[in-house]
Amino acid sequence: MHKPATQSDVAKVAQVSTATVSRVLNQPDSVSPTVRLRVEQAIGQLNYVADAAARALASKRSQCIGAVIPTIAHSIFAEGLEAFEATLNQANYSLMLTSSGYDEDQEWAQVRTLIERGVDAIMLVGYNHKPQVYELLQQRNIPYVLTWAFRQQSHHPCVGFDNFNSAQHIPEHLLKLGHRRFGLITGLPQHNDRVVDRLQGVQLALARHGIELADNAIVQCSYDVSAGRQACHDLMSLEPPPTAIMCSNDVLAIGALLECQASGIAVPQTVSIAGFDDLAISQNFTPSLTTMHVPVKLMGKKAAQYLVASLAGEQTPQHTLVDVSLVERNSCAAPPLK
Repeated sequence: MHKPATQSDVAKVAQVSTATVSRVLNQPDSVSPTVRLRVEQAIGQLNYVADAAARALASKRSQCIGAVIPTIAHSIFAEGLEAFEATLNQANYSLMLTSSGYDEDQEWAQVRTLIERGVDAIMLVGYNHKPQVYELLQQRNIPYVLTWAFRQQSHHPCVGFDNFNSAQHIPEHLLKLGHRRFGLITGLPQHNDRVVDRLQGVQLALARHGIELADNAIVQCSYDVSAGRQACHDLMSLEPPPTAIMCSNDVLAIGALLECQASGIAVPQTVSIAGFDDLAISQNFTPSLTTMHVPVKLMGKKAAQYLVASLAGEQTPQHTLVDVSLVERNSCAAPPLK
């Protein structure tokens, strides 16, 4: 078997110094395109792979950024991560990903593991984290950014949107259509500030019009289609049933739509259904889903840019707000006359 190629081997084939090879690997923009192409061709010819451990020891950087997300089961996180990783790759950083299952203790263990692995920075989702997470990141002087949430007065850097204000758009839209009997399907609020903010936003919007949701009109459940179906069944079994069902994400809303189809309940003629997130499938469902569009790719890109800039010692805004917008489709209409 042949020995692995070294930087010296690459330098000989490309007819440059080992320092030039190092610059091509770590600071490609500092090398002329012609020389960079020669080095890249030599790397390909020799199947050279940089020694990450040696490079990290020399630079005190792993060129790797960690991310802890609640779940990898939902495409809404995957889309944002794709943009996050692509932006990191452009800056010569790699992504180390893990998921917590909405478990704070699990997340705390994962953050410790990422730091032990030597990541240079970390992305987290939301604001609710064990105090030890923030303490450790600050003790180690590790840049971090919170996503999917935005609080202007927060001490923590964030790239996200205001879940409380955003959640008010759907009930306001349904109220304008004439609805007065509502049901709400929401995720479990424990360890999830986004769920709490959206729930409170919906309740405030309804309260402005003198409407208070009864306890049995709010169903809390896990984030999956089957849970959305069961929650919809429970709501439509009330007497009288709601004429509009609001869901805290599109996964639950799709479950509600499927339950109505299976039960012969016409949407939106009998009941209107709305979601939150604007998954790709939502516009292709029948009927297409009214929802709140969240620019997840933009959020992922800006979160990565913040961390890269922080690692480079650049001054960058600590709080970045991305806009969400109401997307009106076919799953919502005026309530039935009777």
